[in-house]
Amino acid sequence: MALLNQQELQNLRHLIGSHETASQKLRAFSQQATDPQVKQMFEKSAQDAQNAKQKLMSFLS
Repeated sequence: MALLNQQELQNLRHLIGSHETASQKLRAFSQQATDPQVKQMFEKSAQDAQNAKQKLMSFLS
């Protein structure tokens, strides 16, 4: 795999941070939800954000 330049690395870090923030917020929303369907939707979205973060992090290794 080609080496990342500084701009690409910065963008990647930003995207990783954004997905982590989204995951944390969605988990918090899920914990506050009382409707089971809404709770499940937030949990799935949080997991999707976490999965996207992990995939982005794989570009760093």
